[in-house]
Amino acid sequence: MSATRRAAPRIGFLAQVDHSALTEGIQLFVTADELGYDVGYVRTRHLQDALSSPLQFLAVAGQYARRIQLGTAVIPLRFENAGRLAEDLATADLLLGGRLRPGLGSGYSAHDAMYMRAFGALADDRADHVDRVLADMLSFLEGEIVSSADAHIEGVEQGTSLQVQPQSEGLRSRIAYGAAGPERAAKAGRDGLGLQLATMVPDDGSGRSFETLQLEVLEAYREASREEGHGEGHVMVSRQMIPVAQESDLERYVSLIPRERAAAPAVLAEHKGEEIGGHRAVFSEVVIDTPGVVAQALVADAVVQQADEICLTLPFGASPAEQRTVLETFGQQVLPHLVTAII
Repeated sequence: MSATRRAAPRIGFLAQVDHSALTEGIQLFVTADELGYDVGYVRTRHLQDALSSPLQFLAVAGQYARRIQLGTAVIPLRFENAGRLAEDLATADLLLGGRLRPGLGSGYSAHDAMYMRAFGALADDRADHVDRVLADMLSFLEGEIVSSADAHIEGVEQGTSLQVQPQSEGLRSRIAYGAAGPERAAKAGRDGLGLQLATMVPDDGSGRSFETLQLEVLEAYREASREEGHGEGHVMVSRQMIPVAQESDLERYVSLIPRERAAAPAVLAEHKGEEIGGHRAVFSEVVIDTPGVVAQALVADAVVQQADEICLTLPFGASPAEQRTVLETFGQQVLPHLVTAII
């Protein structure tokens, strides 16, 4: 056995909080805080009931859950203005005492027409727009001087250098990018960002397994990060592994996985399908079983073995009470086995 032991991975969870259940969502973070989770994330969705302004929610949740870090997985940059997003991120981070872990991503490429009335049409290619917003936002967070004061700004001496405000120390180092393919993952590594890996990868037509494809993404990120002098970076891996305490829970939780409604209980094998952007994707397997089986599946996952952070994806169709039960069972009965086996 090597004398060098890897650090214990951080443990997080990803929840969908609906506007109709904001109070219950806050309580979910309080429960996770009490259970010892390191970080909790929320999804971002526009024109849906799920959170459209996650930073406002997290700023409030963090006043009740006082220890846990809070993040997004992910804020889609297609809809964002770089200056306003930098302001909102820094303000939320100050309110949270430096506990914000923002995850950013691209957006909904195949369905863009639905969002034009509310968010405007893109002036150029979506990828170019996303890259420009990301680069500008990072520069603003790093303190770029964007202008100088003229004679009409009250309380500011003319000629004073102006930055996007507020500035929050350390926030830049906690930003991650949700990349599904090797190219975008490598860009995140070069930019010195963390990497968020979800439960799907683009289908490249090679027939390779989900695990093999996602390992390629992870390795592209690590290599690019090292080459740019950022070290190994930080990789968060999400998995939908749902521990259940009794047999009667199996079928109920299976019904909450929309893409697998016809599957049998227990292990729901990886499969190919359409992801949110309308492109072909390979999805990871879903394990809904006893805490011991869930722990074994995570330990055997080659991507999880290399992760700095393991994130439990809660079933998005579950009620607040069901999400809380999964969170508790995972925290109390899976984590002790998982952390011991991986480090």
